[in-house]
Amino acid sequence: MIRPEGTVIRYPTMTRVNHWITAICFVLLTLSGLSMFHPIFFFLSALFGGGQWTRAVHPWIGIVLVVSYAGMVVQFWRDNLWNQDDTAWLRRIDRVIENDEEGVPEVGRFNAGQKAVFWAMALLIPVLLFTGLVIWEVYFSAFTPLVVQRFALLIHSLAAIAAILIWIIHVYAGIWIRGSMRAMSQGYVTPGWAWRHHRKWLRGLAATESTGPEPRHEGAP
Repeated sequence: MIRPEGTVIRYPTMTRVNHWITAICFVLLTLSGLSMFHPIFFFLSALFGGGQWTRAVHPWIGIVLVVSYAGMVVQFWRDNLWNQDDTAWLRRIDRVIENDEEGVPEVGRFNAGQKAVFWAMALLIPVLLFTGLVIWEVYFSAFTPLVVQRFALLIHSLAAIAAILIWIIHVYAGIWIRGSMRAMSQGYVTPGWAWRHHRKWLRGLAATESTGPEPRHEGAP
């Protein structure tokens, strides 16, 4: 795909593929997990061919998610390290919510909210993996007593609920900030979008690529 002239690459193709594999796996895990969580959601198992198939494919999708998210961690852990600007940014979160980011500390590649989502998922996904292995009866039931399996199931369910809530916030923020979905679907943003939402990141790109004078602020993405 040819990006429009004058735009800035936000996410290269492989990064977007990695992200969407992770996203699709998470949605499938949510649907299949809910179908096993409570009878009221059992109708969702029809999407996977019934209850037995749902129970069979759910853990394998989870394995794919773990591998895929590990790829994202390898790519982005440095960009998600917390710093003092992130704490200051959170103190001005009211300005961000009001869509007025003037006076808010400049943001690098990811803002504090994105970093919080990244590290929360980096914590929850391993928890889901290890508790999921404990309750994966086909392969591991002989190695764990029933009381341990029940405790693991409780932790697995709570971690899944937390992950779903974080995912909802992540999706809502992506839709709310105009231009964010285009960045992850097409890979590019306008200089105005980058200047408004991730000014420090844009400065770094300009310094690295020696693209000329600092871009002027543009109101629309």
